[in-house]
Amino acid sequence: MKTSSKKLGTSILLETPRGMTVRFTKDFLIVELRDGRAISTPLLWYPRLEAASTQDRAEWEWIGSGTGIHWPRLDEDLSVAGMLAGQPSTEFLRGPLAVA
Repeated sequence: MKTSSKKLGTSILLETPRGMTVRFTKDFLIVELRDGRAISTPLLWYPRLEAASTQDRAEWEWIGSGTGIHWPRLDEDLSVAGMLAGQPSTEFLRGPLAVA
Protein backbone atom coordinates (compact mmCIF):
# COMPACT_ATOMS: atom_id res chain seq x y z
CA MET A 1 0.00 0.00 0.00
CA LYS A 2 1.34 3.39 -0.95
CA THR A 3 0.05 6.71 0.27
CA SER A 4 1.14 10.18 -0.64
CA SER A 5 1.41 13.20 1.61
CA LYS A 6 1.81 16.71 0.26
CA LYS A 7 3.11 19.47 2.49
CA LEU A 8 4.38 22.84 1.33
CA GLY A 9 4.70 21.69 -2.26
CA THR A 10 6.67 18.55 -1.49
CA SER A 11 5.46 15.02 -1.99
CA ILE A 12 6.50 12.21 0.33
CA LEU A 13 5.78 8.64 -0.67
CA LEU A 14 4.99 6.42 2.30
CA GLU A 15 5.15 2.71 1.58
CA THR A 16 3.97 -0.05 3.88
CA PRO A 17 7.08 -1.61 5.46
CA ARG A 18 7.64 -5.16 4.22
CA GLY A 19 10.11 -7.74 5.43
CA MET A 20 12.69 -9.43 3.26
CA THR A 21 14.63 -11.72 5.63
CA VAL A 22 14.24 -13.05 9.16
CA ARG A 23 17.10 -14.18 11.38
CA PHE A 24 17.92 -14.68 15.03
CA THR A 25 20.89 -14.06 17.25
CA LYS A 26 21.14 -15.39 20.79
CA ASP A 27 19.10 -12.47 22.14
CA PHE A 28 17.44 -10.75 19.19
CA LEU A 29 15.00 -11.18 16.31
CA ILE A 30 16.24 -9.28 13.27
CA VAL A 31 14.06 -8.50 10.28
CA GLU A 32 15.60 -6.86 7.23
CA LEU A 33 13.15 -4.73 5.27
CA ARG A 34 12.83 -4.34 1.53
CA ASP A 35 13.67 -0.63 1.84
CA GLY A 36 17.12 -1.40 3.30
CA ARG A 37 16.35 -0.89 7.01
CA ALA A 38 16.69 -3.60 9.64
CA ILE A 39 14.62 -4.02 12.80
CA SER A 40 16.26 -5.65 15.81
CA THR A 41 13.98 -6.49 18.74
CA PRO A 42 14.76 -8.44 21.92
CA LEU A 43 13.60 -12.06 21.95
CA LEU A 44 12.52 -11.38 25.52
CA TRP A 45 9.61 -9.41 24.02
CA TYR A 46 8.26 -12.60 22.39
CA PRO A 47 8.10 -15.38 25.02
CA ARG A 48 7.03 -18.05 22.52
CA LEU A 49 9.97 -17.31 20.23
CA GLU A 50 12.39 -17.02 23.14
CA ALA A 51 11.38 -20.46 24.48
CA ALA A 52 11.25 -22.10 21.04
CA SER A 53 13.80 -24.45 19.57
CA THR A 54 16.00 -23.36 16.68
CA GLN A 55 13.97 -25.68 14.42
CA ASP A 56 10.66 -24.13 15.44
CA ARG A 57 12.02 -20.61 14.92
CA ALA A 58 13.32 -21.59 11.49
CA GLU A 59 9.85 -22.58 10.27
CA TRP A 60 8.17 -19.26 9.45
CA GLU A 61 6.25 -17.69 6.58
CA TRP A 62 5.38 -14.20 5.45
CA ILE A 63 1.90 -12.80 6.02
CA GLY A 64 0.53 -10.24 3.55
CA SER A 65 3.53 -10.15 1.21
CA GLY A 66 5.93 -9.34 4.04
CA THR A 67 3.80 -7.16 6.32
CA GLY A 68 3.90 -9.84 9.02
CA ILE A 69 5.57 -13.09 10.04
CA HIS A 70 3.83 -16.32 11.08
CA TRP A 71 5.41 -19.25 12.95
CA PRO A 72 2.93 -22.14 12.44
CA ARG A 73 4.52 -24.48 15.02
CA LEU A 74 4.40 -21.76 17.66
CA ASP A 75 1.08 -20.10 16.77
CA GLU A 76 2.96 -16.78 16.79
CA ASP A 77 2.28 -13.83 14.51
CA LEU A 78 4.19 -10.54 14.44
CA SER A 79 3.60 -7.50 12.29
CA VAL A 80 6.48 -5.56 10.79
CA ALA A 81 4.69 -2.30 11.65
CA GLY A 82 4.36 -3.41 15.30
CA MET A 83 8.04 -4.22 15.47
CA LEU A 84 8.91 -0.81 13.99
CA ALA A 85 6.67 0.82 16.59
CA GLY A 86 8.47 -1.01 19.40
CA GLN A 87 5.44 -3.06 20.47
CA PRO A 88 6.27 -6.23 22.40
CA SER A 89 3.82 -9.15 22.46
CA THR A 90 0.82 -9.03 24.77
CA GLU A 91 2.24 -12.12 26.53
CA PHE A 92 5.34 -10.12 27.44
CA LEU A 93 3.22 -7.19 28.63
CA ARG A 94 1.23 -9.50 30.95
CA GLY A 95 4.32 -11.38 32.17
CA PRO A 96 6.47 -11.05 35.27
CA LEU A 97 8.37 -8.03 33.89
CA ALA A 98 5.18 -6.10 33.14
CA VAL A 99 4.87 -2.61 34.53
CA ALA A 100 1.75 -2.21 36.68
